[in-house]
Amino acid sequence: MHDELHITSLVVHALPDCSADVTAAITQLADARIHGTDASGKFVVTLEAPTSGAILDQVGLIQQTPGVIGVAMVYQHVESLASLNTEIPHVDHTA
Repeated sequence: MHDELHITSLVVHALPDCSADVTAAITQLADARIHGTDASGKFVVTLEAPTSGAILDQVGLIQQTPGVIGVAMVYQHVESLASLNTEIPHVDHTA
């Protein structure tokens, strides 16, 4: 069992004519989300996985998608599942 969550953001650049196919490929990946696109074929994507190896596997699949020109990893964060499940108390700063 893995006790971490890896979160990575990417910029994916694809041929504009292939945007629909690239969208379909990314959305078929588990825990992959497309947050934005533009007409020039750029995508803002986040990936979540239990290990860095799983993240790299997902990046590799995106890179191999026909029409993808490049994938740039922008950010990666690792958090323990224990800290993600810790409740943070609300502090009212208006009082």
